[in-house]
Amino acid sequence: MVFVLPGLIAGGSERIVSGLANHWASIGGKVTIVTFEPPGTEPYYPIDERVELVQLGVRATAAPLVISIWQVVRRAKALRNALKRIRPDVVVSFLTKINVVSVVAAAGLDIPVIVSERNNPEAQRFNAIWNWARKKAYPHAFGLITMTEGAGCFFPAYMRKRLWVIPNPVRLPEKWTPQRGGNNLVAVGRLVDQKGFDLLLEAFSRVAPSFPDWTLTIRGEGPLRGELEALRDELGLAERVRMPGVTERPGIWIETADIFVLSSRYEGWGIVLLEAMAAGLPVVSFNCEWGPGDMITDGVDGLLVPALDVDALAEALEKLMGDAELRERLAREAARSAARFALDRINELWREAVQTAIDGGNMRVPSGGTRGA
Repeated sequence: MVFVLPGLIAGGSERIVSGLANHWASIGGKVTIVTFEPPGTEPYYPIDERVELVQLGVRATAAPLVISIWQVVRRAKALRNALKRIRPDVVVSFLTKINVVSVVAAAGLDIPVIVSERNNPEAQRFNAIWNWARKKAYPHAFGLITMTEGAGCFFPAYMRKRLWVIPNPVRLPEKWTPQRGGNNLVAVGRLVDQKGFDLLLEAFSRVAPSFPDWTLTIRGEGPLRGELEALRDELGLAERVRMPGVTERPGIWIETADIFVLSSRYEGWGIVLLEAMAAGLPVVSFNCEWGPGDMITDGVDGLLVPALDVDALAEALEKLMGDAELRERLAREAARSAARFALDRINELWREAVQTAIDGGNMRVPSGGTRGA
């Protein structure tokens, strides 16, 4: 089988593809990951040596319309040539634009394509051309995978006839050691508008004076670094907020966090929230669409506040930062709740979806010693 995505940088989709490919290879499957990044680009997440990595070297860049269309054609042609060579039983593509390219590239090759939406399709905005392209391409896909029921409901009924809702699994880094007690509030994600770090800075600025021994660490990189640093300084938080970039090891930020906060305006799932819960951290999250409400029961295993409500987020942070017993209770229950999203269970859902797509062929997805894709 072939997984297709833009690249293998630090990110939720990239982590999921790496994990699925590694698992499939470990149980005897033939797996290829195709990306559009330059050949030789080092993946952020470990890739099993049994997984073939094909880097096509045709990344898209911001450009005028005519050039953008030409870039899409180049990507589709390069992917089509790769699929002709590999001849997989099934293609699983990730992220909207890549999904469109994958469906076009596989046209006429008798290879089923499963497209996977990894965000909130209603909130994630595309221009009119990409919206039109998705509307035209998706009916030609074999099936659709979303991470929540809410995201699935965005699509028309005829697409939901072959829809799988598969949440992200919890997967913690190997050999990590808790180093708690530093009064460190942590947020993780790309420095983009979706993640709402500007809202988090506003909320933290309201409670920081009352908790002088607490700091905020925002882990990630992205185009809004300059704006967020300027806002941090404007709010008088230069000495209280650190923005050290991406961790050297995936997920290792869980070691030094004391509270985790998700401030996203919208999400596809929010995998870092689940990782925090699995690591036994007390969590606070906006109840944005979609994801957090599937993971957290408010007041039981975390705190949920209305989406975009900075006042409510500040109040929740104040409540947690000021109550060690509450932090301990929520952290304990969070770890228990996260077990619902165990890797074996999620892998089995993927296996079932992929097997449905290839049932007409001669190959069956290997199940190995454990159930899973």
